[in-house]
Amino acid sequence: MGWFTFAVVIACLVISAFFSASETALTGSSRASMMRLKMQGSRQAGIVTRLLEHRERMIGALLVGNNLANIGASALATGVFTAWFGEVGVLYATGVMSALVIIFAEVLPKTVAINAPDRVSLLVARPMQWVLLVLSPLLTVIDVVVRLLMKLLRIPVGAHQNLLSPTERLRGAVDLMHHEGGVEKQDRDMLGGLLDLKDLDVSDVMVHRTEMVMINADLPAEELVREVLATEYTRIPLWRDKPENIIGVLHAKDLLRAIRLTEGDISKVDVSAIALPPWFVPEMRPLSEQLKAFRRRKTHFALVVDEYGEVEGLVTLEDILEEIVGDISDEHDVVVAGVRVQADGSVIVDGTVPIRDLNRAMDWKLPDEEATTIAGLVIHEARSIPDRGQIFTFHGFRFRVLRRERNRITALRIFPLPQATDEPMPRRAGRAFSFF
Repeated sequence: MGWFTFAVVIACLVISAFFSASETALTGSSRASMMRLKMQGSRQAGIVTRLLEHRERMIGALLVGNNLANIGASALATGVFTAWFGEVGVLYATGVMSALVIIFAEVLPKTVAINAPDRVSLLVARPMQWVLLVLSPLLTVIDVVVRLLMKLLRIPVGAHQNLLSPTERLRGAVDLMHHEGGVEKQDRDMLGGLLDLKDLDVSDVMVHRTEMVMINADLPAEELVREVLATEYTRIPLWRDKPENIIGVLHAKDLLRAIRLTEGDISKVDVSAIALPPWFVPEMRPLSEQLKAFRRRKTHFALVVDEYGEVEGLVTLEDILEEIVGDISDEHDVVVAGVRVQADGSVIVDGTVPIRDLNRAMDWKLPDEEATTIAGLVIHEARSIPDRGQIFTFHGFRFRVLRRERNRITALRIFPLPQATDEPMPRRAGRAFSFF
C-alpha cells in the first residue's frame, strides 16, 4: 500500500509540474503572436486567446490545480514516511517533498516554459480548457468570495490601470526586440516614425519659407521656363507682387504640355492659366491628419500657414513619408552634407538639420519638443542667440557654435559626452564659454 501511495505522490508532482509550466507559459505568451496564429488557422492559438481573455479565471484554475496537487502529494508523502519511520518520518517527508516540489514541480517546468512560452502555451491549451470546464463550479464560488473580500478592503475590482498608452507599449516592444537583435535599426526607426505621426505637426517637417523655391509669375515666359529648368523640383509656387502672395502652384509636366500645345513657342505659354490653385493647410495640423488629407485630395503638395494666415513654408507627401522610411533621394536630388562625422568622435552639423533626422542618423535621443532644428535647440537651451565659438553642455552633449550668419546659427560641432555611472547627466549645465 505504501508503494502505491508513493506512486500517487509522483503523479501529483507531475500534475503540479504541468500547472506550473502552464502558468508560466500562458502568462508569458505573446497575445499578438497568438492572435496572428489564430488568424492563420491554429485552433490551439484560438484556445490560448480565449484563456487570456479570461485571465483571472485562468489564473484561478492554475492556482487551484497546483495547490491541490502539492497539498495532496505532501499529505500522502507524510503518511508514507510516518508509516516507514514513525514520528520522525514527518521531518523526512518535509525535506524530501520540499526538494521534489521545488526542483521538479516548480523550477524545472517553469524554466522550460519560460524559454519557449508560446510553444508551451500551444501544447497545454487544450488540457487547460478541460481543466477550466471541470473546475468551473469551484472557480465561481472562489471568484464570489474573492470579490466580496476585495470590496470589504476597498480594492477596485476590474480596474486595469496601464502605466503606458498602447502606442508607448508598442514602441517599447519594438525597442526591446531591437535590443535583443530581433529587429534591425532601420526597421525600428521606420516603426517608430509611423508611431510618431500623430504626435508631430506639419510645422515639424515642413520646408521653411526661407528655403522655398518660388518664381515670380510676372516674369517673361522664356525666363520663367529657365527658372523652372534650373530647379530640381517639379512643383513650384508662383507669386505675384510680393513673395507672400502665392497665386498658384506650377507643375513641370503641365508646363511641358503647354509648351507642346503651342508647338514650342514659349512666348505663348500663360503660366497663370495652367497653374493649379494653391492649397493652404494650418501648421498645427497633425501629420497623420495631413497624410489622410493628401490621400483624399490625391495631391502631394500643400502650403503651410500660421494662425495669422501668413505662409510659413510648404509640406509634401515625401516629407511625411521620410518621417517613416528616412531620407528619400533620387537622381535629381541635391546632396547636402548636413551631418559629417569627424575622426575625434564629434559631429559637424548644419544648423538647419532637423533634430529628428539627426537622432535617426546618429541613434541619439535629443529632445525635439521645443525646437525643430538643431540650431533651434541650441537657441532654446541658451535662451539667446550664441556667438561664434560659444560652447554649451546639455542633454549629455557639448555643442560648439562654428558659424553664425546674422541671427542664424549655420554650423555646430557636437561632442557626445561619456555617461556618468554614479549620477545622471544634468539637463542643462548653465554655463557658456567664449573663445576669441
